[in-house]
Amino acid sequence: MYAPPHGDQAGSLRRQVPWRRRQQAVQVRPGLGQGFREHLRLGRKGLAIGIDIGGTKVAGGVVDAEGRILSETRRSTPGSDPRAVEKVIVEVVEELAAGHRISSVGIGAAGWMDLDAGTVLFSPHLAWRNEPLRANLQSLLRRPVLLTNDADAAAWAEWRFGAGKGEDRLVCITLGTGIGGAMVMDGRVERGRFGVAGEFGHQIIMPGGHRCECGNRGCWEQYASGNALGREARILARAKSPVAHELLAAVDGNTDRITGVTVTELALAGDAACRELLDEVGEWLGLGLANLAAALDPGLFVIGGGLCSAGDLLLEPARKAFARNLTGRGFRPAAGIELAALGPNAGLIGAADLSRVSSRMRS
Repeated sequence: MYAPPHGDQAGSLRRQVPWRRRQQAVQVRPGLGQGFREHLRLGRKGLAIGIDIGGTKVAGGVVDAEGRILSETRRSTPGSDPRAVEKVIVEVVEELAAGHRISSVGIGAAGWMDLDAGTVLFSPHLAWRNEPLRANLQSLLRRPVLLTNDADAAAWAEWRFGAGKGEDRLVCITLGTGIGGAMVMDGRVERGRFGVAGEFGHQIIMPGGHRCECGNRGCWEQYASGNALGREARILARAKSPVAHELLAAVDGNTDRITGVTVTELALAGDAACRELLDEVGEWLGLGLANLAAALDPGLFVIGGGLCSAGDLLLEPARKAFARNLTGRGFRPAAGIELAALGPNAGLIGAADLSRVSSRMRS
């Protein structure tokens, strides 16, 4: 991955914490690839299309060099058939490209990637197994295509334009159907030795716990994701608990219709039971972040994804659980925990920007 210069931030400024203010005052890195950054600055104009493929939706947008979305569209993910998903991607790109001159296309997809080969090795939510996605899409689209992990794309966007701008060591967590994760360390997306780093959602946080799509039990995303929130709400509603009357009324008694979105909307409207459910998910989130802090020691966690529409109803219990479980608490600097500035569009913004940078490097 590459490290273009910081652009204008496309989002609100995050709050500063005292520890980070002191760190930023001393952590000056004048040798961080300045010549390389200037080289990229010369060639980062133009428009690119970013595609964010999730377990439930395919979102696309035309993105300019400052991270602004000029037009966008989305479709439902058509099951798990690889060819059907490719067809939807092509439809989205063709629709967006009709009114713009596009230089490249970036695809952010959930799963483990061989980025050099452009292959999805494994996707826990889609039926991709050693899928040559980049080659397939380049053949169909006849345009330059960059393939990246969707969480990496979101982290890149937040580092370039959003809540992580200026932070040397950033960990981004995306909460949606599952949990995605990514790291930007000293201006580079860190993918690990085999290209599969950042699958934080599949750390086992509860041995013998809920079965995960990945095949293991007790993965973090089974406790701190939109799916987990919806599952716990359905359990509560099916038990006919009197505290679940608002939940049941919202879905006309059909508990199968209860999702994480349902719970979040009711919580924001003031429903006590749904706020309690969000509080529990937030506690699991904070516990997992404390584990990551012990291993990675970032300066900032940026939390994105659809579940973050809950705002502080999710983040405040997460911050409390993080502080309570942090190794060496009270005797060490603690990372900040902030909401992503770019919202659910971070993935497509990052995918587009990475494709633009990659295209520049090939020219």
